Amino acid sequence: MPSVAPKKRPKDAATRADQMNRGILLYSILLALQYGAQPLISKRFTRREVIVTSSVLTCEIVKVVCALIIMAKEGSLKKTFTEWTVAGALTASGLPAIIYALQNSLLQIAYKNLDSLTFSMLNQTKILFTAVCTYLLLRQKQSIQQIGALFLLIVAAVLLSIGEGSSKGSGDGSPDQILFNGIIPVLVASVLSGLASALCQWSSQVKKHSSYLMTVEMSIVGSLFLFASTYKSPDGEAIRQHGFFYGWTLLTMIPVLFNALGGILVGLVTSRAGGVRKGFVIVSALLVTALLQFIFEGKPPSVYCIVALPLVVSSISIYQKYPYRVKKKEL
Repeated sequence: MPSVAPKKRPKDAATRADQMNRGILLYSILLALQYGAQPLISKRFTRREVIVTSSVLTCEIVKVVCALIIMAKEGSLKKTFTEWTVAGALTASGLPAIIYALQNSLLQIAYKNLDSLTFSMLNQTKILFTAVCTYLLLRQKQSIQQIGALFLLIVAAVLLSIGEGSSKGSGDGSPDQILFNGIIPVLVASVLSGLASALCQWSSQVKKHSSYLMTVEMSIVGSLFLFASTYKSPDGEAIRQHGFFYGWTLLTMIPVLFNALGGILVGLVTSRAGGVRKGFVIVSALLVTALLQFIFEGKPPSVYCIVALPLVVSSISIYQKYPYRVKKKEL
C-alpha cells in the first residue's frame, strides 16, 4: 500500500506559534499589571521603618524558591541541574547580574546630579540601546517603522517620567559636575541596561538557558553583591543595630511576593519576546500606575500622562504591525 505523508505539520506549527504568542501576550499583560501596581502595593503594605536591603534580599530568596518550585513541577529541575556548570551560569546569568548592579549604582550617582527632566530623557535612551545591543548580539533587525515606534515610545516614557518625577534641579552644580557625575553616568547606565537585556535574551534564545534557571542564578549573584554591600552601607549598619526584619509585619510579605512574581515574569517576557518588547511593557505599566492611582487614591492623571497615552498605544501598534521582513537579496 502506498504510504500517505502527514499533512498536519504546517497546521501544528501554526498552532504552536499561536499558543506561544498567546503566552507572550499573557505574560506581558501580567507584567504590566504587576509593575504598574507595585508602587501602590509597596506604599500601602511596607512601613517606613523597614530596611530596604532586607526587603530586597527577601524578595530575591522568594524568587529563587518560586522558580525552583515551577521547575520541579515542570519536571525540568533534575535535568537542568545535572547539566548545570559554573562557567555556563557565569556567562548566562552572572555577567548580566553584575552589569545590572553597576547600572543601578550609576543611576544613583546621576540622579543626584541631574534635574528630573534631563535624567528622564537620558535614562529612557536605554530602550534604544536595547534595540542596538540585540542587533549586535542577535542580529535582530528593526524595520524603519519599528525604529520610529521606538522613538515614539521613548518620548512617551520621558513624558510619563516627568509627570511622576520630582521637581528637584541641579542648578547649583558646575558644568563639569553635571557632565561627569550626571550625563555620562546615566548614558553609560543606559548602554549597560541595553547590553544586559540583550545578554539575557541571547542566553535564553541562543544558548537555550531556562528563564527560570536564569532567575535563580541572577537572584543568587545579585544577593551576594547586595549582602557584601551591607558591610559598610547605612542599611547594613541598621540591620546590625535593629535586626534584619526590623519594622516588618505579615503584610510586608505582600509587596515582596508581588515583586518576586514580577522578577519571574520579566525573565519569561525577555526570553520569549525579547528585551525591546519588554521595554514596551514597562512603559505601558507606567500608564497602569497612573490609572490605579486615580482609582484608589483619587489622583487624576497628569497632562503628561494624557499626552503619553496615545503615543504608547501608537508605538505598540506600529511596532507589532510592521515587523522587519527579510528582503530577497538577504535570503
